[in-house]
Amino acid sequence: MTLCCDNPIAAYGRLSNHSECYIIVYRMGDVHMKKIGVISDTHIFRRDHRLPSELLAGLQGVELILHAGDIGNEVVLEDLERIAPVHAVAGNTDPFDLEHKLGRKKLVHVAGMKIGLIHGDGARTTTVTRALTSFPEADCIVFGHTHKPYNQRHGKVLMFNPGSPTDYKRPYVDIKRPTFGLLTIANGSVEGQIVYL
Repeated sequence: MTLCCDNPIAAYGRLSNHSECYIIVYRMGDVHMKKIGVISDTHIFRRDHRLPSELLAGLQGVELILHAGDIGNEVVLEDLERIAPVHAVAGNTDPFDLEHKLGRKKLVHVAGMKIGLIHGDGARTTTVTRALTSFPEADCIVFGHTHKPYNQRHGKVLMFNPGSPTDYKRPYVDIKRPTFGLLTIANGSVEGQIVYL
């Protein structure tokens, strides 16, 4: 299924089949540099809990935000939509209604680049491998699940995990500070940056 829209928030509300890979063509043009905010694994399940103010400040000025799942509560997406249009997928801890609304996998076209968006949970192999094999034609794949930042190229594909801005203190995650990510598209390529809060 392909959705082509000038306002991706409108498309976000129509995504309902989590078994498909939705292809969203987001018209940002190719004239100037594009900056995309990337987050994952927020795990905010109560409406009275909010995203860190440092994260919201760091996302100011981006043209699009991608969330790679384990969102927690839809209030997270509402807060992000006040900054920029949002594309998100559900993760393995998200409630069924959020998974049904968002889906588990999307391919977003931005300024000539194909960006795969997936949480990355599953059995066998590694999270990176599962994400990589999910989008054979992507230029960049955004994933989460591990809570560990990852910014490496596998061949021509940029594999990008922004880590977690809220849930980074776990026994298996040797990260001392919360993180999010930025993707920059310019001159026909995409580059990633991990930002420490």
